[in-house]
Amino acid sequence: MHDISGKKVAIIATHGFEQSELEVPLHKLKDAGAEVHVISLEKGDIKGWDKDDWGQKVKVDHAIGEVSPDDYDALVLPGGQINPDLLRVEPKVIDFIKKIYAQKKVLAAICHAPWLLVEAGIAKGHPMTSYHSIKTDVINAGADWQDKEVVTDKGLVTSRNPGDLGAFCAKIAEEIAEGRHERRAA
Repeated sequence: MHDISGKKVAIIATHGFEQSELEVPLHKLKDAGAEVHVISLEKGDIKGWDKDDWGQKVKVDHAIGEVSPDDYDALVLPGGQINPDLLRVEPKVIDFIKKIYAQKKVLAAICHAPWLLVEAGIAKGHPMTSYHSIKTDVINAGADWQDKEVVTDKGLVTSRNPGDLGAFCAKIAEEIAEGRHERRAA
């Protein structure tokens, strides 16, 4: 995995995030040298979903209102069914996602998290993947949905499911190491 020392990564999640989809990127990106913050709707802890039942709590570093997209080099959006469904109705979260995208920074979403890209109006015109159950939503939003492990388009990284976490994290680190993606239209 690429060395991304000195880079800052935000992970936005709330209750019901898929446990591995938050924890694996959190640890792998830290191991690659990044400073990684878990951001949620409020401070405290958020509880994950682990396959078919509630999982473990994860400490929140910052509430969404306390941070700025200007402070980060990348944003990771874990999936699970509950987490992105709750987040996509939160204006501060959608605004954060839009600003990261407009600043041409790395934006990564896995599993059901591409719902957030759809809500933010980012999917249109991009090759993307997602969990199969939201394929139609992604296509209807104007994306070129592809049945691949990981799909990358100028800093926009999407992945199908938690079985693809190694490739997902490696691609995030690679895109962060490349820097801003100036060819991408905001």
